[in-house]
Amino acid sequence: MSDNLSMNSNVLIVGAGAMAIEYFNILKSLDINVFVIGRSKDSAVKFEQATSYKPFVGGINEYIKLHNKPAFSKAIIATGTEALKDTVRMLVDWGIKNLLVEKPGALSFEQLYELNEYCHNKDCAIYIAYNRRFYESVDKANEIIKLDGGVSSFNFEFTEWSHKIEPLTKAEGVKENWFFANSTHVVDLAFYLGGGLPVRMSPFVSGQLNWHSVAIFAGAGLTSNNALFTYQANWKAPGRWGIEILTLKHKLYLRPLEELKIQKLGSIEIEDVPIDNCHLEQKFKPGLFKQTSEFINDHVSNLVTLKQHTQNSKIYEKILKGETLK
Repeated sequence: MSDNLSMNSNVLIVGAGAMAIEYFNILKSLDINVFVIGRSKDSAVKFEQATSYKPFVGGINEYIKLHNKPAFSKAIIATGTEALKDTVRMLVDWGIKNLLVEKPGALSFEQLYELNEYCHNKDCAIYIAYNRRFYESVDKANEIIKLDGGVSSFNFEFTEWSHKIEPLTKAEGVKENWFFANSTHVVDLAFYLGGGLPVRMSPFVSGQLNWHSVAIFAGAGLTSNNALFTYQANWKAPGRWGIEILTLKHKLYLRPLEELKIQKLGSIEIEDVPIDNCHLEQKFKPGLFKQTSEFINDHVSNLVTLKQHTQNSKIYEKILKGETLK
């Protein structure tokens, strides 16, 4: 592909894996010009087979060597977790300051804090792609919560299926940081729905796995909006992701997160809640279309900034380490 095509593109995708394909399809449906940079020939071939688009091969570092200045207004970083931090730094230094970065933005808490410090005062608009905030089920839950006058309490579970994760082939450090890299999808969404970050929290942890420092989590606390919460996860036992939100009128169930059920005050019946616009979640990865559209159109109030994610991650780190927040 001629590099001249990039001069007419306004959104860059870095990465050519499964998530990059998802982003590409969404951007094309929005009639956005896209340029894709992949690292390996294998991923580029698979990308082309899925999309009929041939990415630049060689990685972002090689592409930058060929171009002194970027021709893109925005970029989406959909590399492997292990490459997120360095890719953000390269793009910021190159001159692209408006970025949507696949969660969790870095391989570890330490890398994230370093990245936030590096990007501080560089006039960046960097967002972390916690796409579950944009589920139609979450929109509907937020609507009910607002009508009911807010959240009084909530609980959540982020059990991971360790028997499925252990045999996966991942880059060094990815499985060891699985809570940060994957489980924080649930934790972020729970606090997003449930009334802000904790101001007090008592976390407990127990056990470990061959590839992860903690296996069992439990805790409770109080958020900045005075909502009480509890959580638990047992990676050695059966379970699944889930969130339950309680208002003064309803109990809302997101289990799975893509679906919403409701229990009314005075009833033991749990009913399905009809979801609008579900055709988008059938056509694209759930939550991804709305998240991407809002990033492209600068409607960013529900996106997590790098700075916010860094603050949130200090809470996540306490959950992982079992450290009390007073």
